[in-house]
Amino acid sequence: MQNYTTLNNRRPNMNPYLVKDILEATQQQLVIKLYDLAIVSCKKHELRKTNNAIQALIDALNFEEENASQIATGLFKLYKYCQDQMRNSNYPIVVRILSELRESWVSVFNNN
Repeated sequence: MQNYTTLNNRRPNMNPYLVKDILEATQQQLVIKLYDLAIVSCKKHELRKTNNAIQALIDALNFEEENASQIATGLFKLYKYCQDQMRNSNYPIVVRILSELRESWVSVFNNN
């Protein structure tokens, strides 16, 4: 509960239910939330929010483990492509890619 209080004190205008939801989320749930944020922001043509969410997805990639490295490299290229397309205002392609990736992750998480 200390994390909740600390975060809420730093950002008093944040929705306390959202803060609690994020702090209690699993890693898998956080990945899906990042995709949701990126997709919604892209649909609103919000370049900064979309790119920040995509950057958070990039930062979460695991290049260290041999089994994960090839997948991480492929996702990295897709995420960078999405960021480039956002700068070019090609929103539909970004929404499509991120939505398909989100659904793939949901499927993986549900099967594990």
